[in-house]
Amino acid sequence: MLRPVPRRQRWAALVAVLSLLFFFPAPAHAAAGTFRNQIGTGPDPAMTYFNGSYYLAMTEGDAIRIRRAPSVAGLLRAPAVQVWRDSDASRNQHMWAPELLRSGGRWYIYYTADNGVDESHRLYVAESSGDDPMGPYHFKARLVPPNRDVFAIDPGIMQHNGRLYLMWSGLNEFQHNGINIASLSNPWTVAGNAVSLNAGGHCPEVREGPAFLYRGGRTWMTYSVCDTGKPDYGIWMMSVAATADPLNRASWQQHDGNRFPRQDSRGVFGPGHHGFFTSPDGAETWIVYHAKTTSVFTYTNRTTRIQRISFNADGSPNLGQPLAIGATQDLPSGDPGPSTGWINDTTVSYAGTWSSGTGCAAQCFWGDDHWTNQTGATATYSFTGTQIALLSVRDTGNGIAAVSVDGGTEQRADFYGAIRVGEALNYLSPKLAYGTHTLRVRVTGEKNAASSGTFISIDRAEVWTT
Repeated sequence: MLRPVPRRQRWAALVAVLSLLFFFPAPAHAAAGTFRNQIGTGPDPAMTYFNGSYYLAMTEGDAIRIRRAPSVAGLLRAPAVQVWRDSDASRNQHMWAPELLRSGGRWYIYYTADNGVDESHRLYVAESSGDDPMGPYHFKARLVPPNRDVFAIDPGIMQHNGRLYLMWSGLNEFQHNGINIASLSNPWTVAGNAVSLNAGGHCPEVREGPAFLYRGGRTWMTYSVCDTGKPDYGIWMMSVAATADPLNRASWQQHDGNRFPRQDSRGVFGPGHHGFFTSPDGAETWIVYHAKTTSVFTYTNRTTRIQRISFNADGSPNLGQPLAIGATQDLPSGDPGPSTGWINDTTVSYAGTWSSGTGCAAQCFWGDDHWTNQTGATATYSFTGTQIALLSVRDTGNGIAAVSVDGGTEQRADFYGAIRVGEALNYLSPKLAYGTHTLRVRVTGEKNAASSGTFISIDRAEVWTT
């Protein structure tokens, strides 16, 4: 039987509406609806919409992979397709921060890579063979200005006054990771010397991940500040008039202040390394970024999220505040959906002894979860759809669960984390025939060698109906 939800009477009507997603088939042409973050499990995202699909790339280290889906609600479960992997050992490790550009009927992926030594990071570009973001791709060029063959990461392409400019983060006289710019004669050729910008920030060490918007007669460059491992990683901004020379430092105007700061009450830390994309109908602008659910200094737990932004009267972007990872948002305008639907922990059938409470606060969906280390205890989700994902806490005392669908073969899912984080993707089921299914989570009493316990945490589930 389903457990009651006495602490959430104010949500009763919403639960009733969303339950329709689980017990009734989706219409053949579902109207645009809602979704929840995260949409990706990695950091340093780049995203675009093209010919009926969204394309998402993130840092994955050994290669560049792209996920494609017709709706943002489908990106979390979209298969990762490897589109580029380099065989050259001088540049095929630590491949970070891919960026996508379409030009002249080809797609270009800009990225940074090294030979296994961090200081060897340099900038590269791969080119598609045709007009498809999924490739195939081939190596096109190394991007290096004649006056600055030094550490370089996070390439971005600025389209300004009819010309292309390469901007990146790298060694200059202002920071080890400072903002630099050089002109391009085409998408793969640097045409002149690098010019460094003295970009402001609330931390001294890093200026990285430049991204661009064009509005109000100006080019707006937003960039990330602080070491990305810090919870205070955030976004600052500079701009240049559309008719001004961006290679002249004096052309740039600094706009002080963190435009996208951490939100402790929402469990959002280190929001940054971002890009922008438009909704399918072109009416809305959205930010794609990574953030964490822990205030601990760490490079792990960075997940990809999106949300809509607005603009101020002068054309400058108003990024707003980063939303909690499980906040329900409307799909982008023109996104065909269908919505995903959530199942919260109190609508799960539990067997055995489970604890519940609000100690996880903003790290959990609705501020609470259920947990137990009782071997053999189970939690069973009933849902109508085609696929289900489990998102919940990972912690230093978590163990290994056995997960099965419709009574089938159990799969092991390790809920352990080196630090406590919330709303982590712990399991994604195979895609199923549309219908009513059950997913069972069984506590095995097992753990990996690093864990101090065998607890399993049950929190939010996301369900797809197509």
